[in-house]
Amino acid sequence: MQKTRALLFIISLGIAPLITSAQKQSFIIRENLIFPEQPQHVHGSSIVELPNGDVLAAWFQGSGERSADDVRIMGARLVKGASGWSKPFLMADTPNLPDCNPVLFLNQKGKLFLVWIAVQANEWETSILRYRTSTDFLSAGAPKWSWQDNILLNPGKEFQEEVEKQFKEMPDLHRGWSTYAPEYDKMIVEASKDRKKRTTGWMTRIKPFLLNDGRIILPLYSDGYNFCLMALSDDFGDTWTPGLPLVGRGPIQPALIRKKDGTLVAYMRDSGDAPVRVHKSESKDLGKSWTPSVKTDIPNTASVEMLQLKDGKWAFLGNDIEDGRYKLSLYISDDEGATWKWKVRLEDKQKNEGGYSYPAMILAADGTVRITYSSHPTNQTKSIKYVVVNPEAITKAR
Repeated sequence: MQKTRALLFIISLGIAPLITSAQKQSFIIRENLIFPEQPQHVHGSSIVELPNGDVLAAWFQGSGERSADDVRIMGARLVKGASGWSKPFLMADTPNLPDCNPVLFLNQKGKLFLVWIAVQANEWETSILRYRTSTDFLSAGAPKWSWQDNILLNPGKEFQEEVEKQFKEMPDLHRGWSTYAPEYDKMIVEASKDRKKRTTGWMTRIKPFLLNDGRIILPLYSDGYNFCLMALSDDFGDTWTPGLPLVGRGPIQPALIRKKDGTLVAYMRDSGDAPVRVHKSESKDLGKSWTPSVKTDIPNTASVEMLQLKDGKWAFLGNDIEDGRYKLSLYISDDEGATWKWKVRLEDKQKNEGGYSYPAMILAADGTVRITYSSHPTNQTKSIKYVVVNPEAITKAR
């Protein structure tokens, strides 16, 4: 009876039961570590497929995160048809500052971008956005960078007005928030009036969403405000302006996807109060403004990723548990996230068996899904894992 009730509860959330381990082998095309496990901290990976079929990955690496000035952006290349990744190479290193959260992507003209943060004063709240570009990246080793600059955003008074407006629009009874939520809201609204605070601390994590007209929507978040902002470019990444804030009680690290009617949807990590659930927000104006975030029914403890598959289905990837990062699940939906009919674990460990998190996910030219994520079996054995998935095999498994 208890198993029956559990199954009915899962179905009521629109999330399918797990596909078995035996079935998992039918859709995993490849899985391996990008480099051997080692003791340094490696985290926050990103991945891009290049026009020649090579795959380029990036991550940050060092003796810590924001508190360690030796942290730099590293990368590796998987040559098309090769059995293994290249030896890691340096991608970016700001002298005497930690470099974190790299994001790799090709703009609509085929120029390669690396965007990341340099952490000033060893505090996330004072990070600055940096970027490099390259048009010479098909040969072995690291790309040959031809341009480097900072992305400086200056949200104006409308930022403050939108923060205040959205907190007013949030329901009084917001599931999962504490009794003291009104005081929290007031503090965030007050902080939004500070011009210095709203111009720094915006951080990368997930790949941008690209539109055919040249607009790039780069998702950002702030650990200071504990919500999100999109950097918008309408000239293929040459210049950037801030959108309006995506406000909520704890939504960070947005991953973007688009509905058939043009609505953009952001799925976000929950950095608010219990119960921890993936947040969701929508934009009707191509990323300029967003609805206040609401919690979905998907459990969450770390960064999430989204992707539209070749056949139009949606894929979601994240740690769908409430007490760690030892399980990492891939969901697939055929109704734009209303329900998730297919679900499989890429990592299915016990609570004391390490952490597997911060995924990056792209659709390759051949229709497969390419994934990287942090693989930390222990504090002394850390790497970045690479997985290739055949999504059609998942949806045909039941």
